[in-house]
Amino acid sequence: MIRCLVVDDEPLALHVLEDYVAKVPFLQLVKATTNPIEALTLVQQGAADLVLLDVQMPELTGLQFLRIVNGRTKVILTTAYPQYALEGYDLDVVDYLLKPIAFDRFFRAVQKVQGILEPAAKPVIKDEAAPAIAAYDDFLSDFIFVKTEHKIQKVYLNDIRFIEGLKDYISIFTPAERIITLQGMKKMEEALPERHFIRVHKSYIVAVSKIDSIERSRIFIGEKIIPIGDTYRDVFFNMIEDKNIN
Repeated sequence: MIRCLVVDDEPLALHVLEDYVAKVPFLQLVKATTNPIEALTLVQQGAADLVLLDVQMPELTGLQFLRIVNGRTKVILTTAYPQYALEGYDLDVVDYLLKPIAFDRFFRAVQKVQGILEPAAKPVIKDEAAPAIAAYDDFLSDFIFVKTEHKIQKVYLNDIRFIEGLKDYISIFTPAERIITLQGMKKMEEALPERHFIRVHKSYIVAVSKIDSIERSRIFIGEKIIPIGDTYRDVFFNMIEDKNIN
């Protein structure tokens, strides 16, 4: 069980997250509080593995909270303000949820935490959560935020064809544009749903649905030819085999 602490100065938001936590079998609610000082004390006492943390709170902001706890617990930020995303990721948050938060998006975020804290675990979803989780498979409206040179840009997951990592930055390729960001490949890989994206090379992540064909150790996406690295070969072909219709 992952011990979970919810911190938000808005009672309604607090209630929503309490309800979400109750639907996830591998989460145990330690406390839901509007008082960040109380939450900070609990974290410092080692009482929480995960904090769902609002950013804008009067006594102590979420970012100040993060700096004080300094990695003692995993944190998912919850806020209505996308401008804090970059600083949050710089402070090593696991995920960044924009309000209003859909349950399927919440579940994907806490699954990331489970993957970090309990890498061998296979979570079981309660029956009442199943319809919301089924909706996760249709991720057409889901998105991430990435920092470009002059702004933080929303990128819809369904638009991503592949991602290429270079020395100091990565490029996200969509049908309409190439988006350049300083975010690292590891962070990007963790931010993407593994059912839809897979790393195939130290320098490439591909959207599985955008693959046109595979020839030996090469992936074809439109006119782009992407190599399959030896380290990633077995995992990639196992995924492809699972999707085969025989």
